[in-house]
Amino acid sequence: MSLARSAAIAHAVYTPEVRHPVEVGAEQETHLVQWLSKRLGTALQPPALSPLGFQLIGGRLLPGDGDGPVAQFMYEDGKGQRLTLYVAKERAGKQETAFRYTQEKDLGDLGVFYWIDGQLGYALSANLPRQELGKIAKAVYAQLDQPR
Repeated sequence: MSLARSAAIAHAVYTPEVRHPVEVGAEQETHLVQWLSKRLGTALQPPALSPLGFQLIGGRLLPGDGDGPVAQFMYEDGKGQRLTLYVAKERAGKQETAFRYTQEKDLGDLGVFYWIDGQLGYALSANLPRQELGKIAKAVYAQLDQPR
């Protein structure tokens, strides 16, 4: 299954949840980041999207498609609209950094911007217009590209 499709399915499964959308809430962000970083074997940091109106509500560990565990960070805006950032280890040879976009029609026209950067694949999913989701994806990429 492709990175974008896997991310879209995970988004569709968890974002409707009212009581349990995440395993670890944002109030435990330090623990969440340490746990997911350890499981993926690389330093992770959820991007700060509050300037774009989205607050981190938490995250979870998911099974990958044969490449090990996956991290999912979930955000929400003041209207209850949610978006997710899916982070997966990618096999060697998939080094393309260009943004790609897909719309998952069978999942309610869910939009997904995705890209691969080094050893990690990223997918940002939301029911937002393509232009708005693209703006957020560029902000996420800019933050992830910063040295830690």
